Amino acid sequence: MFKTLFLKHMRERGEAPTEMSRFLDILKQLVRTPSVVGTEHSFFLFLKRELEEIGIQTTLYEGVLVAEGKNPDSGMISAHIDRHGLICTGPNEFQYAAFTAQNRGDLTGDSVSEKTYQDIKERFINQRVQAYDPWSGAYLGLGEINHAYFCERRGNVVFNVQGLEHLYAGTPVAFMDTLRYQDGYLSAQLDNVLSAAMILFLYEKGYQGRAFFTAEEEAGKSWRFLLEWFRGRDIGTDELLVLDTSPYPDRKTADAQHIVLRNRDANATFTSPLRHKITDICDAFSISYGYKDHFIEALNEERIAQDLFPYSLGSTEMGRLVNASEGNIQGTTFQLPTTGYHTTRETVSMAAVIDAIKILETLYIEEDRET
Repeated sequence: MFKTLFLKHMRERGEAPTEMSRFLDILKQLVRTPSVVGTEHSFFLFLKRELEEIGIQTTLYEGVLVAEGKNPDSGMISAHIDRHGLICTGPNEFQYAAFTAQNRGDLTGDSVSEKTYQDIKERFINQRVQAYDPWSGAYLGLGEINHAYFCERRGNVVFNVQGLEHLYAGTPVAFMDTLRYQDGYLSAQLDNVLSAAMILFLYEKGYQGRAFFTAEEEAGKSWRFLLEWFRGRDIGTDELLVLDTSPYPDRKTADAQHIVLRNRDANATFTSPLRHKITDICDAFSISYGYKDHFIEALNEERIAQDLFPYSLGSTEMGRLVNASEGNIQGTTFQLPTTGYHTTRETVSMAAVIDAIKILETLYIEEDRET
């Protein structure tokens, strides 16, 4: 039924369905493979196998899987591969993995994404979850969340889960998920398997550059692993492209653009030729784009006028890298606008996905062929 609806919609749009059907096959497989923040090893191994099967060299370091084609200097793309989930922290006790005490160092509580998180915790009630071994990915049991509450003393959301009473502390618990398609929109826990699937698809299409798949972005740590890789080789760049999803409060504001860019975040200003290359491609193909920092600034003007506390511009992997490297590592973000952020119902327009892939192919595959 999923593929039937998708193919019908693509034909109605006049799009060639075959290639995007392959992309959806990749995305469906990744969505069903757990990768809770802090316990991503088994997902890394899955990606490693998929990449090596198509002839891409991979190297796994602490917190980052590096993929390299035949011309690694022709592109530099990054995407985090961790997703939100739970961690067993004691007998029949489960906490939100990204916000366990040891992971709160970079979280200030005033970003749009964190406030969104506070608003949506009730959506996890009746959510089915699966426990898995953090190293092998082996299935360890199925349960269901029947209650969630914010514990002020621990500064975290605590969950009651039926069916996983046998687990030991440290066991990751992922949200059970499947990819859904309806009326031109994809839904699942897309952050950030959507970006990982786009990179895999790009390699299948002929991309020969370099890609980084990072861990623990949802805990504010992924940039450290990436910075370590750059420093270990004493190299820099001004063309790192960081892929991700970007939350919007409703479909109207999300659909106002297909691609989300940034001039800056709370950590740094982005100065990269990539941004202008992307906007030139968008203009050439009549693809709509917007700037997330402009959106937040406009939102804050309204909030300040109402005597409300303004939102932070947010902390991105790119901004943290620019700041920590003192500008030696520069680039830009490339995000897809979604609603239902940090849930298994995060939703993106299929048209936005198609446009994003078109931009990446133009930027990295067609340019590579020309050179």
